Amino acid sequence: MNEIVCSKEEIKEICQRIGKELTNKFKDNAIPPLFIGVLKGSLPFMMDLIKEVNCDIELDFVQYSSYIKTKSSGVVVLKKDIEKDITNRDVVVIEDIIDTGRTLDKFHNYLLSRSPKSITTVVLLDKKSKREVETPVDYVGKEIEDKFVVGYGLDYQEYLRNIDHVFVIDEETLQRIDKESK
Repeated sequence: MNEIVCSKEEIKEICQRIGKELTNKFKDNAIPPLFIGVLKGSLPFMMDLIKEVNCDIELDFVQYSSYIKTKSSGVVVLKKDIEKDITNRDVVVIEDIIDTGRTLDKFHNYLLSRSPKSITTVVLLDKKSKREVETPVDYVGKEIEDKFVVGYGLDYQEYLRNIDHVFVIDEETLQRIDKESK
């Protein structure tokens, strides 16, 4: 049986907790904050989180890639840029997981170069033990151990994103997906 790292119930509580904090932070804004989801993994988290934010917001998306199978390649590549102008806007970055910190650091620096009013970073899961680059993270759903996890947006070879919780993938499932994805 697969080890559950973050249950459906835990995810709901995390979204409610962080959503309330984001509401309090931005409820009096004249210009709605821009929530930017880091595709593809953040999508389920972002969609559940914004349901708990009780103020006006706008959405955009960015896509970076750095993984090859279960390992970070060390090279962060921009695949889809944001479309909105963020000059003098409050920006909220939504990410599924932070481990080495390379992707969020690259994106954070990129956003800074475009002159936002502020950048708030929200991650569902944090693998602090894997951190190679320190980058600001304002809200963390849950800190986890250094294990390869999937589900709730997190994938292996694009599989398992649609599971409603996060779990450690077992070797048998890895081998099955490797065979199917060839």
